[in-house]
Amino acid sequence: MPIRRVTPQEAADLLAEGWTYVDVRTIPEFEAEHPRGAFSVPLLHQGQAGRTANPDFVSVMESAFGHGARIVVGCASGSRSRRAAEALADAGFDDVVDMRGGFNGESDSMGRVVTPGWKAVGLPTATAAEPGHGYEDLKKRGGAV
Repeated sequence: MPIRRVTPQEAADLLAEGWTYVDVRTIPEFEAEHPRGAFSVPLLHQGQAGRTANPDFVSVMESAFGHGARIVVGCASGSRSRRAAEALADAGFDDVVDMRGGFNGESDSMGRVVTPGWKAVGLPTATAAEPGHGYEDLKKRGGAV
């Protein structure tokens, strides 16, 4: 089943209807700035040798939100969030949408912005996670350590 993709404004409209935004960028990216109210569950971890897969991604999502949650996933430009949405759909999540353009915007092969990101369209951002929205908090919520 194809993953539904939405623009940042459409994602914001879904959030107003009670959907949950999950930022799948690395923890340092999330901590630098993110959509206000977002939860941090990285698809990849940033290490000294680069980015590596987060083996707990699906299990943390399942324990923190459950398969019935209505989830909007976003990243920096839209590629990681698409992979995350597919992984969640494969794991049995029913209502997952991928936000095109991510936080920074989606560019074509020439570097031209084809889908402006969350920040570029002026949607609200934050630099500090709300209580319970950080990755370590979500891991603890689900019993993972």
